[in-house]
Amino acid sequence: MDTKLTSLDQFKSWAKENGFIFPSSEIYGGFQAVYDFGHYGYLLKENIKNLWQKAMWQERDDVVSLDSGIFMHPKTWEASGHVGGFSDVLVEDKKTHKRYRADHLIEEFLDSNSEFEIQNSKFDEEIVTALEKKDMDKIAPEKLAIIIQELGVKSPDGNDLAEPRNFNLLVKSNLGTTDATFNEENVTYLRGETCQGIYLNYKNVLDNLRVKVPFGIAQVGKAFRNEIVARQFVFRTREFEQMELQYFIHPDMNDEVYAMWKEERINWYTNVLGIDKASLKFRPHEKLIFYAKAAEDVTYNFNSMGKFDEIEGIHARSDYDLSQHAKFSGQKLDYFDQEKGERYTPWIVEASCGLNRLVMMVIDHFWENEKIDDSGDEKRDYRTVLRLPKNLAPIKVAILPLSKKEDLQNKAHEVKKMLQSDYMTEYDETASIGKRYRRQDEIGTPYCVTIDFETLEDNAVTIRDRDSMQQERVKVDELKDYFSEKFS
Repeated sequence: MDTKLTSLDQFKSWAKENGFIFPSSEIYGGFQAVYDFGHYGYLLKENIKNLWQKAMWQERDDVVSLDSGIFMHPKTWEASGHVGGFSDVLVEDKKTHKRYRADHLIEEFLDSNSEFEIQNSKFDEEIVTALEKKDMDKIAPEKLAIIIQELGVKSPDGNDLAEPRNFNLLVKSNLGTTDATFNEENVTYLRGETCQGIYLNYKNVLDNLRVKVPFGIAQVGKAFRNEIVARQFVFRTREFEQMELQYFIHPDMNDEVYAMWKEERINWYTNVLGIDKASLKFRPHEKLIFYAKAAEDVTYNFNSMGKFDEIEGIHARSDYDLSQHAKFSGQKLDYFDQEKGERYTPWIVEASCGLNRLVMMVIDHFWENEKIDDSGDEKRDYRTVLRLPKNLAPIKVAILPLSKKEDLQNKAHEVKKMLQSDYMTEYDETASIGKRYRRQDEIGTPYCVTIDFETLEDNAVTIRDRDSMQQERVKVDELKDYFSEKFS
C-alpha cells in the first residue's frame, strides 16, 4: 500500500469523503473548476490564513492590512495590462466546438508520445526549447499552430482543431447595467488578482496611516480567472483566494529586500507550517517580463502530482505598477522622503501565494498511510493519518463517549462545553471507539478524549495521542491545564 497520496483522483476522493473539499454545484452535475470547502477544509484554510496574517502584520512593525473590493474601476485593468495582455491561447474542436488550452493539449501529446524526437524535428530553436521544457506560456499563437499541425495534435474527442486564438482571462460583469445597456464601453470585471487593490490604496495608506518607506500592505482576498479548462483539482480554479504582500521600497534597496523576503517566506513554510525544506525549492523565472528585476517561484514537491509546482511567487516589480496607475489616473503616486529631501516613485517587492494551493500542499505533505500491524488484513494493518502540526489541525480535541448511555453522553457534553471556548472541538458517539479513533486520525485531530464508565467513578478521562497512539488518564479538573501545555 502506498504511504503517500499518489494521484489527484485519490486526493479528490479522500477530500470529499472526509469533508474537506466538495465539487461545486454537484447536485446539478458540478461546475467545472470550482470547488467548495467543507467543514474541515474551511477550518484548515482559516488556520493557514491566520498564521500568514500573524506573520505578515501582527509580528511586524512595517506592514499594514487591507481588504480591498472585488470590483474596481475598469481603468484599473487597462493600466495593469490585463485588458490587453492577460490571456490564454485556446483552440476549438471543429466538430464539438469545445475549447481547450493549446499548451495543455501539446503537453498531453508529448506525455503520451514519448518516442517523439524533438531534436530531430523541423522546429526552430524557440519551439524546440519550449517543447523540451513543456513550457508553452511564451509561445505565440501562430507558432502553437505550427506545433499542432506538425505533431498532429487532436482534441480529446479525436477531432481536428481550429487555429489557436488568444482568450482573455478576466471575468466580465454587467455591474450596474441592464441587458440592454451592457456593452464593451461599460464593462466591469471581477478582479483577476488582488494586488491591484493594494496599488490603488497605496496613496490612502501613505496619507492616513503614518507609514514611511519601506513599508508593506498585505491582504487576503478572492480573485477570479476565466479558465476554460482548469486542471489539477484546487491547484488551478476559476475562483481562488490569494494572500499577498506588496512591499514599497527605495530603488536602491531592491536586491537587499528581495533577498530578505525570499528568506522570510521559505522560513515561514518550514518553521510555521512544518513543511520539510527538502520538499521546497526556488525556481527562477527564465524569461522576465519587461519591467521585472527578479522573479522566482517557491515550489513544493506534490506527491499527488508527481512534480514540483508553484505555491508562491516572489517578484521584484520595479516602479511599474505605481507608474502605470499614476499615468492612467492622473494622480501623483510618488513618495517624498523628508529626511533626505528626495522624491521618487517607490519600487515594489511582491510575495504572493494561493491559499487554495497551500491547503492542497499541507494535506499532500502530512497525509500518510501508516503500517501499524502485521495481521495480513489491510484494513487493520494500516491507518490513514493526517499528521498536521497542532496549529493547523481543523479539530483540536475530539470528545468521544464510550457508548450512548445517557450518563456518558451527559459527561461528554460537560467536557466538551468546558473545552470548546478555547479549542475547536468535535463530539462523536457513532460507531465503535476504534473506528472513531481512525476517523479523527484521518482528519488530523491531535487528541481524543474518551469518557468511559470509570469516568463516572473517578472523574478521569482517557486521552489518546494521534501520532503515538499512546493513552493516559487525566482528571477532568486538570484538562484545561493539560491541553494548555500541549498546545502552547
